[in-house]
Amino acid sequence: MNEGLLGHPAAKAAGLAGALLLLAAAAVCSVLVGNGNVAVRDVVDAYSGFDGSNVQRAVRYVRVPRTLVAIEAGAALGVAGALAQGLTRNPLAGPDILGVTAGASLAAVLAIATLGITTLSGYVWFAFLGAALGGGLVYLLASTGPTGATPVKLALAGVGVSAMLGAITSAFTFLDLDTLRQYRFWVVGSLNGTSQGVVAPLLPFVLVGIALSAGLARGLNVLALGDELAVALGRRLAWTRGTGAAAVVLLAGSATAAAGPIGFVGLTVPHAARAITGPDHRWLLPYAAVLSATLLVVADTVGRVVARPQEIQVGIVTALVGAPVFILLVRRQRLSGL
Repeated sequence: MNEGLLGHPAAKAAGLAGALLLLAAAAVCSVLVGNGNVAVRDVVDAYSGFDGSNVQRAVRYVRVPRTLVAIEAGAALGVAGALAQGLTRNPLAGPDILGVTAGASLAAVLAIATLGITTLSGYVWFAFLGAALGGGLVYLLASTGPTGATPVKLALAGVGVSAMLGAITSAFTFLDLDTLRQYRFWVVGSLNGTSQGVVAPLLPFVLVGIALSAGLARGLNVLALGDELAVALGRRLAWTRGTGAAAVVLLAGSATAAAGPIGFVGLTVPHAARAITGPDHRWLLPYAAVLSATLLVVADTVGRVVARPQEIQVGIVTALVGAPVFILLVRRQRLSGL
C-alpha cells in the first residue's frame, strides 16, 4: 500500500499540526488584509472595546465572519470530495457528482425567482434544502435494483440528475433577467456578503458531516478493496454508502449554500492530501479538511487583493489554481492513488 510522502504515523501527525498552523496564519492574514488593511490592535478592540467605528465594524461584521465561513466551507468541501471519491471509487468524483451542487443551485434560483429573496442569509436555507433533495434523489435512483447503490450507479445517477437540474436552473435564469443578475454572483462561488448570521447556523451541519465521515474512515478503507471483499470482512455496504452520501450532502450542501458552487476544491485537494498521507482515510480526511480550508481562505484573500478596489470571486481563483494543479496530479499519479 502506498503510504504517501509521510509514511510514519508520527510524521503524519506532525504534518497535520503544521497544516493547522498554516491555516491559522492564513486566517490571520485574511482578517488583516483586504481592500483596506487593518491592524492587529483593531481586531482586539473590535471584541474587547467595541466603539462602533468603521474599522471595528468591518472587522467584527465582515472580515472575521467571512474568514470563518471560508474555513467552514473549505473544510466541508475537502472532506466531501474525499468521501465522494472513496464511496464511488472514482478519483474524478467530487461533491457535484452526487447532485448536491446542482440541487443547491436550482433551489437558490427558485428562491430568487419565485419568492424574490435576494440576500445570502435569505436563500442559504433554500440552497441547503436543494442540496439535500438533489443528493437524496441521486442515492434513491442509484439504490434501485438488486445490486443497490454501486459506485458506477451512483456516478451515472449523479451525472443524470445534475444535468436535469442544471437544465432547469438555466431555463429559470435565462427567462428572468433579474434572477440572472442575482444568481450570477452566487454561481461563480463567492464569500462576499457573508455575515455573522451565516457562520453559526451552518456550523452544526458541518460538524455533524465531519463526525459522520470520521466514523466511516475504516469502512472506506475496506470499501476500497472491492465490494465482495468488503462484504466478506463484515462490512454493510448499504449502510456505509448511505451514511457517506448523507455526510456528503451535509458537507457539500452547507458549503454550497454559504458560498455557492466552488469548483476544484473538493476535487483537487483530496488528491494532494492522498499524496501526503496515502489512501488511509483516517489520515486522508483530516488532511483534506485542513488543506481545503487553507486553500479557500488564501484564495479569498488573494481575490480581495489582486484587483483592489474591485474583487475577484473566490470560485474564480480556485478554478484558476485548481485546474492546472489537478492536471499535474493526474499526470504524476495517473489516478492510481485510490
